[in-house]
Amino acid sequence: MKVLGVDTSTSCGSVGLMDDGEILSDYLLNIPVTHSERLLGAIELVLREARCLIENLDGWAISTGPGSFTGLRIGVSTVKGLAFATGKPVVGVSTLHVLASQTAPTPYLICPILDARKREVYAAFFRYEGGRLLKRQSDDQAIQPEDLVKKITEKTLLIGDGVKTYGDFLRHSLPSLATFPPAPFHVPHGSTVAKLGSELLQNGICLDLSTFAPIYIRPSEAEMKWQETHSD
Repeated sequence: MKVLGVDTSTSCGSVGLMDDGEILSDYLLNIPVTHSERLLGAIELVLREARCLIENLDGWAISTGPGSFTGLRIGVSTVKGLAFATGKPVVGVSTLHVLASQTAPTPYLICPILDARKREVYAAFFRYEGGRLLKRQSDDQAIQPEDLVKKITEKTLLIGDGVKTYGDFLRHSLPSLATFPPAPFHVPHGSTVAKLGSELLQNGICLDLSTFAPIYIRPSEAEMKWQETHSD
């Protein structure tokens, strides 16, 4: 099963191609260029270099959030258009689930965190059960770092770009509990999106192209301003 995975939830865009559990390509680009300028080119490059025709894909996988509002919109709209054009199914995965899945099996609690701006992070908790099966322990949430550390009472692996922003605070607040993987694991990989997507496709868990949308967790700034002006 050939599945192409796309992540545009952070500033580091990624496209990955999996075929029956094997990575054919994993493309990352972490430079100040908008996703709208590079995403279609990245998808074309990955398919061309892997010698895979777009019509030979079995499906598309997209990280639906949380993350950058603009980035998520670009990723979702691009994959929607390609899915309509090719007639291939689409599956969606949580960005935080993607990050947690990039860790090796560990006895530690896993907490992926993304910088949500406004002094908040997007976070969730995961744990490996039975040695290899990753299980979600909480819903995705937007939370202040000060409140997040209060929830951590055991050795915890923290992963994601929120570590770059709040690493010093986390180390100071959780001196004996916080541990961090190497830098390459802190960005979502398109190949991991594709891997998780393959599992969903095999189980027939697909998105409705006409209705699915990014999962923002909290309202956008424009929505909050609208709510403020219409609250009276």
